[in-house]
Amino acid sequence: MHNVPPYEKVKNQLSLREKIGQLFMPAAFINDSEEDIKVLERKISTHNLGGICFFHSRASAATNFEGKKEVLHNANSYDRLCGLIERYQKIAKYPLLIAIDAEWGLAMRIENAPQYPYNITLGALSDHDSDLIEQVGKQIAKDCKVAGIHWNFAPCVDINSNPNNPVIGYRSFGSDKNRVTQKSWAFLQGTQKEGILTTIKHFPGHGDTAIDSHLGLPQIEKSLDDLLANELYPFRKLIDKGVDSVMVGHLSVPALSEGERISSSVSKKIIKGVLREKLGFTGVVVSDALNMHAVSKDYEKKGDLEWLAFDAGNDMLCFAEHIEEGIETILKRATEHQVEESFERIWKLKEKVKSSKKSKDSALTDPLPLNQKIAQGSLTLFKGDKSQISEFFVSDFIGLSISRRPDNPFFDEIRAHKAFESVVPSEVMAYKNKNVLLSLFPPEVKPNHDFGISEEEFELINNLLRYKNVVLYLFGNPYLLNKLDWKSASSVVLAYQDFRTFQETAAAHFIGQYEAQGQLSVNF
Repeated sequence: MHNVPPYEKVKNQLSLREKIGQLFMPAAFINDSEEDIKVLERKISTHNLGGICFFHSRASAATNFEGKKEVLHNANSYDRLCGLIERYQKIAKYPLLIAIDAEWGLAMRIENAPQYPYNITLGALSDHDSDLIEQVGKQIAKDCKVAGIHWNFAPCVDINSNPNNPVIGYRSFGSDKNRVTQKSWAFLQGTQKEGILTTIKHFPGHGDTAIDSHLGLPQIEKSLDDLLANELYPFRKLIDKGVDSVMVGHLSVPALSEGERISSSVSKKIIKGVLREKLGFTGVVVSDALNMHAVSKDYEKKGDLEWLAFDAGNDMLCFAEHIEEGIETILKRATEHQVEESFERIWKLKEKVKSSKKSKDSALTDPLPLNQKIAQGSLTLFKGDKSQISEFFVSDFIGLSISRRPDNPFFDEIRAHKAFESVVPSEVMAYKNKNVLLSLFPPEVKPNHDFGISEEEFELINNLLRYKNVVLYLFGNPYLLNKLDWKSASSVVLAYQDFRTFQETAAAHFIGQYEAQGQLSVNF
């Protein structure tokens, strides 16, 4: 980051109020109106804010997880993001820390930006392929750097042990603590090598929940021994290796808060007691978005939540909605020492950022070569064996695709080697003596609404699995198998993503040109 004077120089220059302003990181929306952009500009200049975190639009942010607002498509979101970063930086008295959630690339927030596979896909890679995950972290970091982003709020190091988890699931590397830790570290190393700030989240572990903390407060009823052995394991190991920041989730974990049923994000016992003292973390603590209903609906008085989050031990208040009231409340209630501790951590993080942008003509990464390698390394033969699929390929089969996609590269690639008839769902049962190659493309990656698959489609799929010889290729979240009678299938192959390269790899596998090397990283 350019023009950041050293902490020793500025610690006596900024007023206490200005230092408190540095603790705030409100949301910035890429596709905001000009009026709203000017409102944020005034907040940046008036309150000396420390940073901003970018989201696609107000309709896409955490406050809209009920789906009440339509998310509008903007093909030029990336250019708009770059322009807004420059604009907001110009208005700031001191350079802003620019953050974004880019867990699988800028595509998480931006149209037409490089997209890399989800963590659940990377989790299926063998331990020998950690270099591919490191490369993912590195290429995402390169894209952040080109855009002018300093801080990627990634990776999720949650151990996903609940198949019904509505908010983590595909964002986790898996259900084994050692594999989650190893793969998270590979991603972090790639990020760090590009000079982008790292974050591990969602402390103390959001993997074993069935409630979305955007909408309510999850309760984790586990013993301290269980939490130390599992949920906290990746955090402890990665903190020892070195991370810039830890994001604290909105989770009620009574075993860590001495019986208190409050969110970890406002618990001194969890942040100062467990994270700081027990795990020895000395870096920046970031709150998860303070507009999330797990906490926001419980604090009606403006400024109270911001104060409680800061007082509990958060240094950076992410997605704080009541900045003016929050600053005033902290100014009244905090000690100078409290403020100085957080201000020093945040400022030294700013000093660590080497540069905010390469050059105007720097190109975004090309994800295809890396995604091809990941597609090959992650493809998982979940049920069946190579010989069964070989026999099926030479048999007389029909193809059925359950999909909302207009194209099907998977079938197209296979047809280049063998002719077969594609049928629509209403016709498939009429082909009495035909084997069925079933490609399944769930419209949604989250388990909410059954991954977007209708009851009629589930009934059809399960009837096929029970009464016909079926080879199933799943291009989506493997947790969907919980809804299927997969044990009745001849073979089940997991491709995880619907990217063209993943479909082409799956086709090569079916044809017999390629052997599956992946290993399912989650438990059912």
